[in-house]
Amino acid sequence: MITIASIVEGDGEVSALPILLRRLATEHNSSAIVNPLQPIRVRRDRFLKKEEEFRRQLLLAAAKCGEDGWILVVLDADDDCPKLLGAEIYRRARQHVPHRRLSIVLANREFEAWFIAAAQSLDGVRGFSICATEKVEAEAPRNAKGWVKTHMPGKAYSEVLDQPAFTAKMDLQQASDNSRSFRKLIKEWQANVISRRPLQH
Repeated sequence: MITIASIVEGDGEVSALPILLRRLATEHNSSAIVNPLQPIRVRRDRFLKKEEEFRRQLLLAAAKCGEDGWILVVLDADDDCPKLLGAEIYRRARQHVPHRRLSIVLANREFEAWFIAAAQSLDGVRGFSICATEKVEAEAPRNAKGWVKTHMPGKAYSEVLDQPAFTAKMDLQQASDNSRSFRKLIKEWQANVISRRPLQH
């Protein structure tokens, strides 16, 4: 069994990410059994800008996942370049947890961008509506949450309620096809769950 200790920044992701990880285990032909723990929720700016807080949360994740586990950090990129910021966070984090498998995945803009990438598969879910002919670049909208809200006429978007529901229903292949940052998550999943190599100490 592979225990996954994740770090996220939103209440919605606390519920949604374990659902996503269990779906990946089921749908990506993995013979491994995974145990996604309840994510550790952090405040993004405090986590990234206060080194002691950064270190403390990473060590907590390391303790939770155990020696053969995996630390997965999933944050919103906001206006930063996911590739560049992700590499910098990884470099810093590796100094504190060199003894654990570690991945940094930044959703381009926001977590909701992954829902935009799989929008056609979510039509009709919890009041979400999208025209079959509507074309959108998943990672283009600056306010991904706002984009989702505009496609839920007459209903308020709730991160806590809707993120887990959308995560359970979204087409993962569609999300991967339309989102580079979601493909990054898939790549890290494959490296740390499906094709695990011995951890270098």
